[in-house]
Amino acid sequence: MKLILHVWRQKNAASKGRMARYEAQANEHMSFLEMLDVLNEDLVSRGEDPIAFDHDCREGICGSCGFMINGIAHGPLPSTTVCQLHMRSFQEGDELYIEPWRAAAFPVIKDLVVDRGAFDRIIAAGGYISVSAGSAPDANAVPVPKKSADMAMDAAQCIGCGACVAACPNASASLFMSAKTTHLGLLPQGQPERHERVLTMVAAASLELFGNCTNIGECEAVCPKDIRLEFIARLNRDFIKASWVYRQERACGADILGCRRLSSRRLEFLHFLSRLFYSFGDPVDRQVPK
Repeated sequence: MKLILHVWRQKNAASKGRMARYEAQANEHMSFLEMLDVLNEDLVSRGEDPIAFDHDCREGICGSCGFMINGIAHGPLPSTTVCQLHMRSFQEGDELYIEPWRAAAFPVIKDLVVDRGAFDRIIAAGGYISVSAGSAPDANAVPVPKKSADMAMDAAQCIGCGACVAACPNASASLFMSAKTTHLGLLPQGQPERHERVLTMVAAASLELFGNCTNIGECEAVCPKDIRLEFIARLNRDFIKASWVYRQERACGADILGCRRLSSRRLEFLHFLSRLFYSFGDPVDRQVPK
């Protein structure tokens, strides 16, 4: 099949970008990235600069690939990364507009390649368990309720591709953070640092210029791993709980990330919300061994 591609070309982060028009040949069995490979071979044969794009495993696991296709992160198929998207999803003569992720926290490096180091810095701020747990324990040594284990596994599927940020009108990283805090916070090993984790990760996201979540739901719609919006509710609740439990300096991460202190009025409001959420509780939380 023959396709018309409009691809974002940008030499480097400092240069001005533009849309370039190309005609590409593909067959229905190719993946989208293989179609770009064929186009790049043609460009190189003509002495032109190939289109730069991120990729690695090409199996929808690593989270390296990702760009906008006609304004949709990863393209038109739900629950699919762009490396898993095949050309049979398109028709002869289709006109496709291909652009990189658009977010202040993801600056363009070249063409379709963006710097997603902001995600790495959020993880470094608290998305881990610092205690050395030794080698892997026996499967049933630590009892974990099935509901908690299933939800933790659902959250752990996040591959950090950045589609949620690209699709969100606010460029929020809430879905990404909520997946990381949920899959650790639901398991016994993640409980000791649960509150500190959410405070430092939210503070780090704020420093990286990610926006706030306003529950639009675009992130959930484009996520290739079906991370659910309800995880953001868990993130928000954990943040409110943590802001109540910790002293004022810790509540805004000032001792770690130099964030601005919360006002006393803001803290009083957080305390009120924390009591409200604590009164309702969470069945999943009650199942987790303390």
